[in-house]
Amino acid sequence: MKESEQSGDKREEDISPSRDSERAWPQAWPQAWPLQAAARLRLDVLDFTDLWDEENLQVDAASRSGRAWSEEGSCGVLAPPPPPFLLEVSPVKSATLKLHWRPLQSVPPLPSRTRFGTRSIWSLLEPVRLDTAQLVFLFERKGKSSAPLAAGRGHLLPPAIFSMDGSVLDREDIRRLQTLIPSEEELCLIKEAKGRHADLCLAPADLCLLALGEIPHLGSRLQLWAFVLDYDSLEQEIAKPLFYLKQAMEQLLASQAFRHVLATVLAVGNVLNGCEARGFELSYLGKLSQVRDTHSRQPLLHHVCALVLQLYPHSSDLCSDLSAVSKAGKCDYLLVRANLERLEALSEGSWEQMTTLLDHRSELRRRLPNLLKERADRTEVLRAVHRRVTNRFHSFLLFLGYSRAMARETRAQDFCRTISNFSLEFRAAQQTLLRQKERAARSQRAKSPLSRTEQSEQHSMLEEVLRRPESASGPDGTVPLRRRRISSLRGPVWTSCKR
Repeated sequence: MKESEQSGDKREEDISPSRDSERAWPQAWPQAWPLQAAARLRLDVLDFTDLWDEENLQVDAASRSGRAWSEEGSCGVLAPPPPPFLLEVSPVKSATLKLHWRPLQSVPPLPSRTRFGTRSIWSLLEPVRLDTAQLVFLFERKGKSSAPLAAGRGHLLPPAIFSMDGSVLDREDIRRLQTLIPSEEELCLIKEAKGRHADLCLAPADLCLLALGEIPHLGSRLQLWAFVLDYDSLEQEIAKPLFYLKQAMEQLLASQAFRHVLATVLAVGNVLNGCEARGFELSYLGKLSQVRDTHSRQPLLHHVCALVLQLYPHSSDLCSDLSAVSKAGKCDYLLVRANLERLEALSEGSWEQMTTLLDHRSELRRRLPNLLKERADRTEVLRAVHRRVTNRFHSFLLFLGYSRAMARETRAQDFCRTISNFSLEFRAAQQTLLRQKERAARSQRAKSPLSRTEQSEQHSMLEEVLRRPESASGPDGTVPLRRRRISSLRGPVWTSCKR
């Protein structure tokens, strides 16, 4: 019972406002709006409801609490170790080019409960049979040369600012006004000039500055208004990259073509390196196009693609499976985290600004608290989503066989960019191979002799022509002319003409 209460407290702590922001809220409002289970994990049209409560905890925290594993595998209740990955190849020790990957000689066990199960992806791959002799021949070392390549609305401004009237001022107007907030010195100079010359007509800009100077806490009002208007776009700048990352993991998990490629690359690498690694760090996928065989000078990516087409003829082009991976690879997740921290600071600061403004005459006393309450609630959801997606990504790297240290060092944007670029290269290589195969098939058909059926048809046609009587009509329906000997045409006329 205590454990369930503690886990409930952790879930409330995950989405409740910080202690500093609580002090800035008026006492009449609730101090927290806890999430109603996972159904609240929605940001506009982006659905994060499949993120688990356990993903609130970081990998290291879960390990220390005894829910997962330690690096040595001696902490907590562990799932049974995965079966050894049986690679159906016979590594041949010979002078071949070596793949300088980071092999995973041992894959650490996964936490007892994760989104990806308890076995790593390497233990789920199908065995691959390879022609090791052909690989050794193609990538045999031939010396050093075979190394891999390396203003006019001043009278409207005060009421519009007091009421935050969007029909008078838009977001761009607010941005300009924030740069035009007059200083005390500027206001004093304008008032002094007006006092010395009572009949002086001030310029529109000076009148505008005087109107702005009459608004108390102008800077806070404009900043608060800008926050209310900008919140939706700021939220999407954070939520969309997180949604792409969540989708990217789902697509990689579901892609059979991705598993086919991993199994093939692992098998080839074990043959060339003469080892039996259980897996490899996936950053090496970006280097397959840099290693070339020593005979045809084709890149290793070409051979891997050819093997995948041979072993898995119905496999997809990989790239079509990973659209979200491509989107995630274009996102800067360090910037996403910085934007979240900035949004949290703006959200907390908005309560302090509102408290200051409500001490004065204001037309926002009724609707502004509800606006800020709704945005503070969304900020807490966004914070929970960020933490859970980040922790799920670390769990995903563990599922790929990464150690905890490697998972901490791997940035989401770098990982997704590597996989996305590789999928594009793989699709291009696959299309090239398919075009070559089609050209070869056409050429073979053109050079090959007639089939037995075609020969039989032609023989039958020839026999029919030979058996056709001379009196038979021709193909155009006319009667063919008969040939007669010249001598039969000779008569008296011919004889007399000759004489």
